[in-house]
Amino acid sequence: MSTLPLASPETAAARLPAHLTTPASRYVTAGLSGAVNTQRAYAGDWRRFTAWCLVHALASLPAPVETLAGFLTELAEAGKKLATIQRHAAAIAKAHELAGLPSATADNKIKVLLKGIAREKKTRSKQAPAFTLASFKRTVKSIDLATYAGLRDRALLLLGFTGAFRRAELSALNVEDLAFDEEGLLIAFNQSKTNQTGQADEKAIYYSPELATCPVRSLQAWLRASAADRSTGPVFVSLRKNNQLTARRLTPEHINLITRRYLGGSYTAHSLRASFVTVAKLNGADDSEIMNQTKHKTSAMIRRYTRLDNIRQHNAGKKLGL
Repeated sequence: MSTLPLASPETAAARLPAHLTTPASRYVTAGLSGAVNTQRAYAGDWRRFTAWCLVHALASLPAPVETLAGFLTELAEAGKKLATIQRHAAAIAKAHELAGLPSATADNKIKVLLKGIAREKKTRSKQAPAFTLASFKRTVKSIDLATYAGLRDRALLLLGFTGAFRRAELSALNVEDLAFDEEGLLIAFNQSKTNQTGQADEKAIYYSPELATCPVRSLQAWLRASAADRSTGPVFVSLRKNNQLTARRLTPEHINLITRRYLGGSYTAHSLRASFVTVAKLNGADDSEIMNQTKHKTSAMIRRYTRLDNIRQHNAGKKLGL
């Protein structure tokens, strides 16, 4: 997050013994950092805010309440989505935190302003839609497996869905993270959006009785075709236009494009994760079981992820016993 105003971490360790100052500073820097995608978005938002302040001859750091209110109001008047406005406010708050300064975002006036913007816009946050299990299975079965791309994309979609992976996590997977056994597959991963301290964590993937939609066998087929004797490196790699393999890791953006190509333009790679939660809930899974795979920390997040807006699909009227 180099474009944000990072205050010298040494200030937090100034009174420590000399031999502890450097490691303490490193820990402070790590503690102030966030997920890579969030850092990138915040950096862009901060650049927009500082540019706006420059045009209006206003101070950006620290930013007074009136300056922040004017900026957020202009975003709202320009038709920006509520989520975009809220993210800009969060980026400005993070910039002040990194600089060791209090932020006007904590002021009640700003909180009231954001609440008013939300009420006036009266829009729900746009969420990646979920698909039905039947439509997903039809899509997976239609993939041409005669090419590297088909083998890779089938494994990618099935693993993304059954593992409730974020696209960045799928991109970061390495061959050495995989452990196959008679029960299926254990995947070790040490860092994600909700696990930024690098604690060891795992996801379990199970065999499916239907060969064409089995995530474990599909992944094995892709690895056999693409990895040969390779025991390290990225699981999912990009391909050249002539369908030739490369050693380049598939990017999160490319994973999103692959998902859209097969599922349709209204879906994103995040739909794989949202659909896992929705389908699991419809099939009777409780929140703790779902959280064990998604790695969410609270049931509130599971409720947010669940796409049960089909009036006939999820309705207590079917359970009246009449």
